[in-house]
Amino acid sequence: MTKLKIAFQGEPGANSHIAIVEAYPDAEPMACATFEDALSAISSGEADLGMIPIENSVAGRVADIHHLLPASGLFIIGEWFLPVRHQLMAVKGTRLEDIKSVESHVHALGQCRRIIRKLGIKPIVHADTAGSARDISERNDKTVAAIASRLAAKIYGLDILAEDIEDEAHNTTRFVVLAREPKWAAQGSGPLVTTFVFRVRNLPAALYKALGGFATNGVNMTKLESYMVDGNFFATQFYADVDGHPEDKGLAFAIEELKFFSREFRIVGVYPGHPFRATFSEAQQD
Repeated sequence: MTKLKIAFQGEPGANSHIAIVEAYPDAEPMACATFEDALSAISSGEADLGMIPIENSVAGRVADIHHLLPASGLFIIGEWFLPVRHQLMAVKGTRLEDIKSVESHVHALGQCRRIIRKLGIKPIVHADTAGSARDISERNDKTVAAIASRLAAKIYGLDILAEDIEDEAHNTTRFVVLAREPKWAAQGSGPLVTTFVFRVRNLPAALYKALGGFATNGVNMTKLESYMVDGNFFATQFYADVDGHPEDKGLAFAIEELKFFSREFRIVGVYPGHPFRATFSEAQQD
């Protein structure tokens, strides 16, 4: 049986790689240099699916994806939440006191400010976490450390000098699983998420009117992002997640109202909500 091939952005050992291993243990992860490369691999059929980060509880949205995903023509068929655990690693035999600088992705450095300040070491931005681990392994310099995952330390033969060094214990990344064809989850099959993109008409209060139907029909909107289209300050596209299935009565009415005030509308995916969503309900936070 041919293994499912799943594209991700980054080097082997990246958090996206870990998400694939957790969500699809029997799949073959396929490393890609950029998000564009990963999306292209899915579109061309070189990869069956993609595991792409879309937002992080500390760093916020992964901006590139909101621009690239709508234009890619790909569809969301699932989601995965990964608690992010950062490790401080260096070449074998290194001691904490040997380290003068640390390399990692800008988000990882930002998420580990306390230990960087405590150790008094210089943070250096790298393209990605696993890539920084590979680089310091190849350079074999005991004055340089990397912040990356346990999997990266294992792959590149590095010693972990400090474990779980992230400032915030809730540090979690949400990934979406992308495919070439839409695969809507069945209505009534459990908690569902519908993701769509839209552009409102150039009318006064158009966004207010477009979204009013979600409130009046009791639909929970869990995400709403705006971004410019083609660098145009006056052409704004919106990306949204709501609870439910498009054929549910309330959501169907809300979408109908949204379409009336929108010049463009496209459903990007209808997929099962990950169990992690249940851990941050409003009731539990009150």
